[in-house]
Amino acid sequence: MAIAASLVIVPIGLLFFFSGLIVNFIQALIFVTIRPFSKSIFRRINRMVAELLWLELVWIVDWWAGVKVNLYTDPETLRMMGKLDTDFVIVTMLLVKNILLLICCTTFSPNPVLFPGKEHALVIANHKSDIDWLIGWVFAQRSGCLGSTLAVMKKSSKFLPLASTSYKMHKRKEAQLVQMKAPDAQPRTWYFHNHVTTYKDKAVQYMQVIGWSMWFSEYLFLERSWAKDESTLKTGLRNLKDYPQPFWLALFVEGTRFTKAKLLAAQEFASSNGLPVPRNVLIPRTKGFVTSVSQMRSFVPAIIDMTVALPKDTTPPTMLRLFKGQSSVIHVKVTRHSMKDLPESDEGVAQWCKDKFIVKDDVLDQHKIADAFPDSELVDIGRPLKSLVVVVSWACLLVFGTFKFLQWSNLLSSWKGLTFGAVGLAIVTISMQILIQFSQAEHSTPAKVAPVSSSNGTVREKSQ
Repeated sequence: MAIAASLVIVPIGLLFFFSGLIVNFIQALIFVTIRPFSKSIFRRINRMVAELLWLELVWIVDWWAGVKVNLYTDPETLRMMGKLDTDFVIVTMLLVKNILLLICCTTFSPNPVLFPGKEHALVIANHKSDIDWLIGWVFAQRSGCLGSTLAVMKKSSKFLPLASTSYKMHKRKEAQLVQMKAPDAQPRTWYFHNHVTTYKDKAVQYMQVIGWSMWFSEYLFLERSWAKDESTLKTGLRNLKDYPQPFWLALFVEGTRFTKAKLLAAQEFASSNGLPVPRNVLIPRTKGFVTSVSQMRSFVPAIIDMTVALPKDTTPPTMLRLFKGQSSVIHVKVTRHSMKDLPESDEGVAQWCKDKFIVKDDVLDQHKIADAFPDSELVDIGRPLKSLVVVVSWACLLVFGTFKFLQWSNLLSSWKGLTFGAVGLAIVTISMQILIQFSQAEHSTPAKVAPVSSSNGTVREKSQ
C-alpha cells in the first residue's frame, strides 16, 4: 500500500475500528441483558446497532468514492423492494417508526408486521467485481434492511477484526485455475457483508469489529465440509423463521469471484460434460441454494436476482480504489422472483438456478452490446444523507473522546505511550491492507474438484 494511500486509508481504518469496538460492546451488552428474555427485541435493537457500523462502508461507496450505481429493474420488483430510502427526512421518520414499533409492538404482538413494501428475500448474484458485496449493501440500505443483511460464510471468517490475519494471502497462479475441471461443490456466499468479502474462514466470528458484529447478527458460519455443515446450515436457516423484520440472505452461487482464468476452467468443464458453455458467468453450484430454498420456502416469499455488469471503458472498482476516493460506475439489473413459483423438487430447484444463470449469461451479452440493460427501467437510487450523518457523528464522537483521553492520560508525553500509539497504527494499517488484498478476485479461494462416478463407472469431476 503506497504511502499516499496510507494517509487516507489509516484514518478511515481508525474510524471503522474504534467505532466498531463500540458497536461490538453494545451488541455484547444487549446479547447478555436482553436476548435471554426476548430474542425478538434483541434482534430489533441489534439491527439498528449493526447498521451504524455497516453504514460507514456504504458511506465509502456513496460519498467518499462517489461510485455511481445504476439500477435497472421493473416496476413490480421496485414496488416489492419498497420505496428507496433516499431522503433524509424519510429516513429519520422510518427510524422513529422503528423505535416506536420496538417499544410498542414487539412485546405484545406475536406476529409482527413487516414494513410496507418490504419482505424477507434470498438474494443471488453473479460475482463480477471485488466490491459486489458492498453494492449489495447499498441496495439493502436503500430498501431499509441494511442492519438485517445476512450471509453464509466460511467459519474462519468469524475471527476477523478488520480482516482475518488467518487468510491465505498467497496469490494463486492463474495457470492452476485453467487446469481445474470444475469449481468447488460447496458454495460460498455473500452478504451483504460479509468480509468484508464473502470468502472467509471459520475464524472470523471470534474477532472484534466485523467478525463479532456478524456473529451477533446471526450470520451462518460453515466449515466447508458438507458432512459437518448440512445440519448447521439447516438449523441456522430455520432459526430465521421468527425474524421480526425484513432480512436479505445472499448467496454467490458461482462460489468464487469471476476471473478470466476461472471462466476458462468453467468453459472447459462445461464443454467436456455437455453443458451450455458460459461466456460471462461461472457455472453455479446449487447445493447451498437448494438447501436454502427448501428450508426457507415457507417464510421467505421472494428471490432477488441481481446481475452485475461493468460499463465499457470503466475501470473495475476495488477496495483500494474506493479508499483512494476513485469513482466507478456499476450497472445492476434486479429482478424479483416469487418463491412459490419455484419447482417443488430439489432437482427442479437446482435446474431453476442453472437456467437463471444461462439467462443471466444472455443478459450480459446484451449489456456488452448496449452498454446498459435495455429491457429494464433505469432507476435513480440517489445518495442518502444517512450514511454521511452517521460517519460525521462517529468522527466527532471519536475525536472528542480521543482528545479527552489523551488529556487525561498524558499518553503522548512518554516513550511508552508513543510506542503504544505507533503499534496501534501499525495494526490498523496491516488490517486495512489485508482487507484490501483479500477483497481482490485473485485472492479468492480457487475452486476444488468434486469427483463423482459416471454411468460407465469412470470417475469424472462434477460441478454442483
